[in-house]
Amino acid sequence: MVRLMRWGMNTATGYSHDKESVKPQGDGNPAALGQKKGWFAMNERKWLIRFLFLESVAGVPGMVAASVRHLHSLRRLKRDNGWIETLLEEAYNERMHLLTFMKMAEPGRFMKLMILGAQGVFYNGFFLAYLISPRICHRFVGFLEEEAVITYSRAIADIEAGKLPKWNKLEAPEIAVRYWNMPEGHRTMKDLLLYIRADEAKHREVNHTLGNLEQEQDPNPFVSEYEDPNKPHPSKSIDNIKPTGWERQEVM
Repeated sequence: MVRLMRWGMNTATGYSHDKESVKPQGDGNPAALGQKKGWFAMNERKWLIRFLFLESVAGVPGMVAASVRHLHSLRRLKRDNGWIETLLEEAYNERMHLLTFMKMAEPGRFMKLMILGAQGVFYNGFFLAYLISPRICHRFVGFLEEEAVITYSRAIADIEAGKLPKWNKLEAPEIAVRYWNMPEGHRTMKDLLLYIRADEAKHREVNHTLGNLEQEQDPNPFVSEYEDPNKPHPSKSIDNIKPTGWERQEVM
């Protein structure tokens, strides 16, 4: 399913990562490295359009999961053990990614139509799936976040390789500077993508961890207090981050 969604997004945004671009060709001269051409050639604008599409979808799961758990809590007249807050924070964070990129590029009519269709299908599909199996949904989102980490890592690599010259001195929008409290001298496009990639890596950890827990009874380990705070444990920061999440026996 994740691969199918990636293929669809790649096609819609005209994206293709050139695997040969990291391997010397011919005489090994860097100038001879493979480059995609035409529709699948990545440039600054196409990266931004891809980011816009990615974040318009990424903001859905957290909001859906939070709303389902919110209604579930109301029906049962019981607390949610702290899950709702973290899920809403994730949705808000993804929306801030989207608002940041909107300051840098305006999608065309076709992309807006794609976003509308993707959101309609994904929201309703994820809603039904979360009613059936929240555990599988969190695992699925964890894999989606892994794809996001890969996407931003490749964009950062393109910047470092000099393939995106317009971004060399481009500064992050003011909305991003305020949101991440970016320090003076560290407000380039590369810095911005590093912040966003860190967010996605955290979402990956959170969802894989939630997928390891008992959905109706376990507390949210990312807002819990621990007897030994010096022992590595889940938190809201990027300290002690685990790409595959924390196992239940590690946090309960």
